[in-house]
Amino acid sequence: MKEHLTINLDKVIHQKARLGIMSILTVKGEAEFNYLKERLELSDGNLSTHLSHLEREKYIKIKKKFMKKKPKTLCLLTEKGQKAFSEYIRNLEQIIQAIPKK
Repeated sequence: MKEHLTINLDKVIHQKARLGIMSILTVKGEAEFNYLKERLELSDGNLSTHLSHLEREKYIKIKKKFMKKKPKTLCLLTEKGQKAFSEYIRNLEQIIQAIPKK
């Protein structure tokens, strides 16, 4: 029996919040924590959990810095993350192309 195309989807990315994070970072390259939180309508704790998951997989890098004496958390897409997201999109495209045309 042949594997279904969805088997190839990256389980780390294939989650609504993480897909949103990866999509934003793919376009912007980097984004501040608060920007991601507002755009994706996530709580601090929820966003932190998802960022930690992506960081553990080395898809993103998190940098902490101070701007005008205020702490800022900057999230950056890594090369590994760029490759993983591109592969994820290719797999989605294969699924879409496999849908019979009516």
